[in-house]
Amino acid sequence: MADRSFLAWPFFEEAHAVLAGALETWAAAAAPGDEDVDAACRGLVTRLGQAGWLRYLVPAAFGGHAAEPDVRSLCLVRETLARHAALADFAFAMQGLGSYPIARFGDTGLKRAYLPAVAAGTSIAAFALSEPDAGSDVAAIATSARREGEHYVLDGTKTWISNGGIADFYTVFARTGEGPGTKGLSAFVVDAATPGLEIAERIAVMAPRPLATLRFAGCRVPETRRLGPAGAGFSVAMTTLDTFRLSVGAAALGFARRALDEALAHAVGRRLYGQRLADLPLAQAALADMALAVDAAALLVYRAAWLKDRGAERITREASMAKLFATEAAQRVVDDALQLLGGRGVVAGGALERLYREVRALRIYEGASEVQRLTIARQTIAAHIAASA
Repeated sequence: MADRSFLAWPFFEEAHAVLAGALETWAAAAAPGDEDVDAACRGLVTRLGQAGWLRYLVPAAFGGHAAEPDVRSLCLVRETLARHAALADFAFAMQGLGSYPIARFGDTGLKRAYLPAVAAGTSIAAFALSEPDAGSDVAAIATSARREGEHYVLDGTKTWISNGGIADFYTVFARTGEGPGTKGLSAFVVDAATPGLEIAERIAVMAPRPLATLRFAGCRVPETRRLGPAGAGFSVAMTTLDTFRLSVGAAALGFARRALDEALAHAVGRRLYGQRLADLPLAQAALADMALAVDAAALLVYRAAWLKDRGAERITREASMAKLFATEAAQRVVDDALQLLGGRGVVAGGALERLYREVRALRIYEGASEVQRLTIARQTIAAHIAASA
């Protein structure tokens, strides 16, 4: 079982330890069956909702657990689910990513219309930001939303959309033209059944997920489905990604903890040259590096979550640090653990083989590692200049 002593850190309250303990039991049995990935994801959303875990994504007034969801709980849930079943973590995270803009920027009518079903697991959410020529560069978004009376008409393409093809609604970002670049974007809630929205392509990846390319062609959306003022889309996206980019670090931490557990169990049980593998200096050095990486990642992830919960408006620098370090560290920990297991590590269907495929994408989505380095550098330079003025 993974180390839980970190729950005694000053970042946490008693309620967080209670949450972690209760979820641990549930998550141990959360692995999906042999059904296809779409059915598995739908089933996990239903089960997460029935068990009450999705309530941690939604304000209490709309079916949630607390008056306002706290980011430490979000990260604890993602870490625990990722350690046991990566697809369960994915299902939980996408419910949050797709609905968080509504919770933060939607009016009361939109919140009532969508958030209770998100919390119950009866409606599947998705977040549609990326385009063929606009991934990390949000200013390059080309999907347009032109005003026609009390509606907007959306035209364009979104790709790499998680839950694409199974979502009941999408939070979509499009260019409404109030200004150049990021100043001219708006966010909309678009039901999957809206005429003019189609699934153009399903995308298969190395760790199976429901991913798709969406095409909008004359897709009419009521003005009442816009989130926040016209032109506020960039703020909606960045506020959402600050939180969920950080939670990617928590998922990576879950992968790393599982890999370390697997490596420790093998090293203690495996005999080599008349002694335990765990007694060999090279194995001890590898285990030490893994343990160090796990604790360092946890400190960065939960520092950022604690800052957000204390009321920080933006945690861009801290979230980027947590996401960058935790995902890069998890990749190394999984690789080192697999190396310790040797041939057993590459057996198809084994824990390390699954982790090896699952962990790689975390260094890319919701801001690639290279983009996080740029963000951290720019934030650090700006802070230095401001302090020196």
